[in-house]
Amino acid sequence: MILQKKEIYNLIDDLPDLVEIDEVIYRLYLRQKLESAESDINEDNLISHEDMVKETVNWFK
Repeated sequence: MILQKKEIYNLIDDLPDLVEIDEVIYRLYLRQKLESAESDINEDNLISHEDMVKETVNWFK
């Protein structure tokens, strides 16, 4: 994931004045995961609910 400085500044501006470094790392991680999910949706790289139900049934056999 590549971010522009402006995006990082915006992310930091949304944080409180005092913040744990873990929170900053978590927010970056969360942003990466959301962008990855959005990319999967745009590329139609999805699993239907029905297919997921079938898979989970197999997990418990």
